[in-house]
Amino acid sequence: MGLAAVTDPSSLGRTDSWAGVRAVVAGFGASGAAAVDNLLHLGADVHAVAESVSPKILERAELLEVLGARIDVHEGATAQLPAEADVLVVSPGFRPDAPIVVAARERGVPVWGEVELAWRLRDPARPAPWLCITGTNGKTTTVQMLDSILRAAGLRSVAAGNVGLPLTEAVMDPEPYDVIAVEVSSFQLHYTDSMAAESAAVLNVAEDHLDWYDGADDTAAMAAYARDKGRIYTGVERACVYNAADPGTEQLVRDAEVVEGARAIGFTLGVPGPGMVGVVDDILVDRAFIEERSTSAAELCTFDDLASRAPHFVANALAAAALARAHGVSQAAVRDGLRAFQPDGHRIAVVAERDGVTWVDDSKATNPHAAASSLAAFAPVVWVAGGLAKGASFDDLVRQVGDRLRAVVLIGRDRDVIRQALSRHAPDVPVIDVDSTETGDVVGDDRMARVVAAAAGVAQAGDTVLLAPGCASMDQFADYAARGDAFAAAVREHVGQH
Repeated sequence: MGLAAVTDPSSLGRTDSWAGVRAVVAGFGASGAAAVDNLLHLGADVHAVAESVSPKILERAELLEVLGARIDVHEGATAQLPAEADVLVVSPGFRPDAPIVVAARERGVPVWGEVELAWRLRDPARPAPWLCITGTNGKTTTVQMLDSILRAAGLRSVAAGNVGLPLTEAVMDPEPYDVIAVEVSSFQLHYTDSMAAESAAVLNVAEDHLDWYDGADDTAAMAAYARDKGRIYTGVERACVYNAADPGTEQLVRDAEVVEGARAIGFTLGVPGPGMVGVVDDILVDRAFIEERSTSAAELCTFDDLASRAPHFVANALAAAALARAHGVSQAAVRDGLRAFQPDGHRIAVVAERDGVTWVDDSKATNPHAAASSLAAFAPVVWVAGGLAKGASFDDLVRQVGDRLRAVVLIGRDRDVIRQALSRHAPDVPVIDVDSTETGDVVGDDRMARVVAAAAGVAQAGDTVLLAPGCASMDQFADYAARGDAFAAAVREHVGQH
């Protein structure tokens, strides 16, 4: 075999020798480390580069160096592509205009994400089908719901990808899975070429991460973002699940190249038509996967079986049910899986109730679409909002929910973006700004104590104080979980629950 065949990774899989393949892995989070580990296992020559020098990153680097990888972890390590590279595996944080990505494209080096690598490393003798989910909001909850349903059906399943287990770890497990519930972000989809899910869902498409698509105006960036989401439908074999309330998701199905015979399945919070799943009198029903779907519907579960009746939570359950039913799961397993599911922390989590005021932590609402969904579940609301807006606009959100707001408490670097939207579309809503600087000279817990005190000062009996920031957290907190923890701690201190 000639050198070109030895070093060209495009035709290689898990049963091939990767000896001679010079793989560069950029980014050293959980998925990057998993890619390095498994490429080493296959025999590749691996050079991993990363900018972060956190203790966790350094610990991973030390371990993988022992296993044979070359590791460069320092500022500037990802500024250029190493001279010897046959494939570049990038973490989702690398934008298309990142110098290392641009250099790879110019040199004709394939650029894969960890998702693409994992797809190529599936067991050819028993490739577990992938049920894939993307969307601006709700991905993690829906994937976890789907995994719960699949397990209730007696299948060996795992939630993987953008949540849970890195996909390369899932596909390389010595004990094969029956099916994998896969969460994929637009960033990950951007770097996929050959992935083809058994069934896939786009939950929604709204403004988020537009700053990732640098160099384009907002309209062009939004179009690029939607295109990346739509890649999830490419090659789908059984079902393309879309949101009937979001016409953009149905258009992505219409535009997709799928396997002949794949069906378009809509989910709706209203009464479903044939070929859809939806809601009838507080019952989630199926009119897509039953023989008599033109004249009847099959019960999947009731609202009482769900951890929350919030509209977006119900919509997520319907999408998960549609994917599971497309895989052949029974109605009873859908019910049992949804009944067993409890959402992770910081997702519409009730922290406390006192004097008629309910305090809710939805710190996971990190963009306007997610915040709007959360706000739609409550009224009247004292809304705690702000952080890093990531280039998003809040005008549509305020137009939708302005009449539900008792007051707004603003925090974070981009709070003025929200303040301006409120002044345009809800000028009578009181606004309280607890931040005096953008640099955050007040520590997170102290800031949240001020937030809670301000919210308590305007909340009335029957109100909900809702942390649904509509923004990322990293201007003030380590992540959305730290922000939610600080809020919950401040609330408990305020109401006397220590």
